[in-house]
Amino acid sequence: MTADLWEGFDALDPETITGPVWDEPVPLNPRRALPAFPVHTLPPWLGDMVAGVAEETQTPVDLAGCLALGVIATAAGGRATVCVRGHWREPVNLYTAVALPPGNRKSAVFALMTGPLLAVEKTLVELSGPVRAEAETTARLAKAAADKAAQKAAAAEPGLRDQLTAEAVQLAQQADELIEPAKPQLVADDVTPESLATLLAEQDGRISVMSAEGEIFDIIAGRYSGTPNMGIFLKGHAGDMARVNRQGRDAQHIEAPAVTMGLAIQPEVLDAIGRVKGADGRGLLARFLYAKPVSLVGSRNLTPDLLSEETAATYAKHLGGLTMALADWTDPAVLTLSPEADAVMLAYQKVTESRLGKGGSLAPIVKWASKRDGAVARIAGLLHLATHPDNGWTLPIEAATMAAATEIGDYFTAHALEVFDAMGADPAQEAAHQVLTYIRDNRLTGFTKRELFRGLSRGDFPAMGDLDPALALLEEHGWVRQQPLPPRSGRGGRPPSPRYDTHPSLTPPRMNA
Repeated sequence: MTADLWEGFDALDPETITGPVWDEPVPLNPRRALPAFPVHTLPPWLGDMVAGVAEETQTPVDLAGCLALGVIATAAGGRATVCVRGHWREPVNLYTAVALPPGNRKSAVFALMTGPLLAVEKTLVELSGPVRAEAETTARLAKAAADKAAQKAAAAEPGLRDQLTAEAVQLAQQADELIEPAKPQLVADDVTPESLATLLAEQDGRISVMSAEGEIFDIIAGRYSGTPNMGIFLKGHAGDMARVNRQGRDAQHIEAPAVTMGLAIQPEVLDAIGRVKGADGRGLLARFLYAKPVSLVGSRNLTPDLLSEETAATYAKHLGGLTMALADWTDPAVLTLSPEADAVMLAYQKVTESRLGKGGSLAPIVKWASKRDGAVARIAGLLHLATHPDNGWTLPIEAATMAAATEIGDYFTAHALEVFDAMGADPAQEAAHQVLTYIRDNRLTGFTKRELFRGLSRGDFPAMGDLDPALALLEEHGWVRQQPLPPRSGRGGRPPSPRYDTHPSLTPPRMNA
């Protein structure tokens, strides 16, 4: 090229050669890189099941991992407490909630992880059959005897009526005091607060809610009653005495209710529960251990290794054995800490306390973090019983078990920080992250709004207008730029869809192999 030509080239506006100049984009609020559930902290028979289920179903290990804690809590809830120090006691029931979008085979994971519990429940029903039949027959005969005595008293001569009436009253009182045991039940699905209270009264103060749908939050928010009703859920986690009024019966007291919840919910439900009146102020949100793993949909192995029969059988044997061993306990076993385990726990408490103050890393979730140490103690008790399913109640919790519990506690802490941050975030932030990820994954140098809408999930963006806040935020941050709309032709018809250019950093040139 000659010098004259170069001079003419220099005179051109750079934008006519390279297009509009882009400034460095402003990052959206960064997303935390969240850890995966630490499967290695579980005893082998439990960890192998979690890993095997996650592999076969091609789901994040977080779902099966949290359910593993839930099923052990179902087996031991209301039957064991952890004595941390002095009068500090922690029951071993847990509330866990895993947030995953639809299409993640949550039902399949639930079926595999909870199957042995349902088998034990069936066995308990069968074993209690003769006892329940005897109690039912005895109650029926007692009522019949009381009714017959009342009829006899009513027809008696005046001289005998008082004596026969007293006998009839005594028989009626005896009949009323007879208790017919309910069918044993370990696991319930989404239940109303009223039915949960009834189940607790019938099941000796313990029940587990395991659900792949997570509609329980809608029920707590007042789907049926119109107002939030969370009292029994608060008491069922803490073990505070609950009073149950059942129709046709005297009020019943549940001295130490133990509710376990293992839920899978859609991510948007987290935002909804954050807006439930009183859920934060009364501490319901702080009672849950949250997990928000990355979905594997779109990158799943279509020919995964299948769960081995040996792994599933070992899991069923240990879980079933632990559940049966604790099923008839009326007084909870007290699990103590070895001196070394107590030292680990105390060190963890000091870390928590140092981060709760103003400016500390846990200050944004202080209500949740204030319960973190208690949650770790509960998890330590569960890991201990899972490690020693035959005699764990006779042994102290060891330091290694407590250390494993603190690692799981750190996992839940990282996810809680993300979840509570998302609850209070601008909804446009999450939508903008989704759009930006789609642009980057598909290496889009440009797109129309209609093309973008067609490519994104209808569940996240039901209408094209739902894209507007995300696109406005991305344009404000310099990630996309809308092209000027072409002039209308005056012929009518649908206007052209707005077209956007994307920042060059989103489509870096591919490197040659």
